[in-house]
Amino acid sequence: MTRRRHLPNDDDISAFRQALQAAGVRRIATNQADPGKPKRNADAHQARRNAAVESSTPQASGRTSDGRVEAVRPSEYLEFSVPDLPWRTFSQLKRGQTEWQAGLDLHGYTLEEARAELESFLRDAASQGLRCVLVVHGKAWGTNADFPVLKSHTNTWLREWPGVLAFCSAIDIDGGTGAVYILLRKRGA
Repeated sequence: MTRRRHLPNDDDISAFRQALQAAGVRRIATNQADPGKPKRNADAHQARRNAAVESSTPQASGRTSDGRVEAVRPSEYLEFSVPDLPWRTFSQLKRGQTEWQAGLDLHGYTLEEARAELESFLRDAASQGLRCVLVVHGKAWGTNADFPVLKSHTNTWLREWPGVLAFCSAIDIDGGTGAVYILLRKRGA
């Protein structure tokens, strides 16, 4: 049994458009979906970068080590949490269900620039009361090393940072094993 679909005539289409207009419906300006991800704040990014470059002694003010780190493989899944973090909270972070509110991309930085940038970013996020952030460290091998340098160092630095409750590799859409979600301590906690 086949059904013929009723195609509206010009009068029906005109009446429909008039009803929409009378109801206050407006034509959309762009035909693009909003992915719901925070847009990169270029001013804050540039300010952090300038502060990192202008600092003459990044090691003196840094809270993270600049020593040797344990090498990780490019595709290795990273995860860490403080012992008393609820299992459910960490599980939601690992599944990508905790919405991240700001992001930092470390591609193109030297090791010292990346360390200073990460510290500055974490301080800014904590001062703004952000709960979850995303850091893209990449998984490219270093020029003088046979392991992903930024990924390995980020893994170590985040474990040392006092405001980090947990971190784990991101889901594929947010960068997979080339990025980490970071759960930050609540203000005053």
